Amino acid sequence: MMKHLALGALCIAGTAALADGDHAHQGAVITGETAGTVAAFDILKAHVHREGRVITFHMTANGAAGTAMPDATGDFAGSAIWAYVWPTTLDPETVGFESGTGILALAATNHPDFDDTPLYDENVDGDTGNDGAHWHSHWVVLVENDDCGPGALSVRDIPAGETPKMPATWPGVPMFLDSPGYTPTFDGPQITINVALAAAEADLIDTASYDGVTAALRINADLHAPLACVTDVFDVASGDLSLPGRVD
Repeated sequence: MMKHLALGALCIAGTAALADGDHAHQGAVITGETAGTVAAFDILKAHVHREGRVITFHMTANGAAGTAMPDATGDFAGSAIWAYVWPTTLDPETVGFESGTGILALAATNHPDFDDTPLYDENVDGDTGNDGAHWHSHWVVLVENDDCGPGALSVRDIPAGETPKMPATWPGVPMFLDSPGYTPTFDGPQITINVALAAAEADLIDTASYDGVTAALRINADLHAPLACVTDVFDVASGDLSLPGRVD
């Protein structure tokens, strides 16, 4: 199932969190199988919980998470990015971006044609510039961008000459994208990312809501803005991008 990710739907506030009867997952967003979706990206549950300053983002797929990845093209321009994404209602300032600039989302991504985590050596080969095909984490700020298609989203671009506030681990790309070095872990159908925040920022998660999305993005073939468009959505945990998840 492929569909555009629309900003309007993302901005709807959920009225009640879903639960699966497990006290540990009281705020989880639970869903069933989605016909026609690759099992590794077919979401069954999205869940976020907090212990002190550590926020844990979970997603459970209908198949082995992390086993489906885009093919390499040999070029950065026009290349594909596949992602597990947790869009949230947190202000981007929570993790160091300019405030009020869009939808803050945590993502685990895989893109074999380029590396955007220059501080980290995910494949432990001594080279920090060849790890794009290994699953890694990003904070991104998403905005509506009709240049990507009606109602579609892109990662927010940084126009030439502008210097908005960026996190300390921003990789220097002209987008609202951070490479914080949180390692996604996979265990059968589950993907998990542990995020450590300062105490004040961690407290903000208690009143935030979220959803779970699996999606594909594409780098602009001409390398002009918008540089990274959301082109396909494989699945949405809530079904309607209402962000009903509640942190427990």
